[in-house]
Amino acid sequence: MSTQRQCLALDLIDDCALIAEYESLHQQIWPQICSHLRDHGVLDMQIWRLGTRVFMVMDTTSEFNAQAMQVASASNSRVQEWEALMWRYQQRTPWTSPHNKWEPMTKIFSLAEQPLPAP
Repeated sequence: MSTQRQCLALDLIDDCALIAEYESLHQQIWPQICSHLRDHGVLDMQIWRLGTRVFMVMDTTSEFNAQAMQVASASNSRVQEWEALMWRYQQRTPWTSPHNKWEPMTKIFSLAEQPLPAP
């Protein structure tokens, strides 16, 4: 099975207590959220933080469809509850389009795609 990697970013509200809560909530997310992600082809997801900027790395199946997951998320009350809770801590980056929360990032380098040096 081939996989795809999605990389997205958003900002957190600049409040140490809120950031600590956000990190705590991500130590063990709700089981329904894990199931929803896995059911839609998310194989692994990691969130990294530097200051208030967070970066999500999401490995998905080759059949992953972000739009289909978004539609399914909109009709899932538990996912909507989680998203509303998360929005308490999150904000768009200055470069995020108005219809997005997590903004896809552009890959600019991959060591694996570099040619091997000649012997």
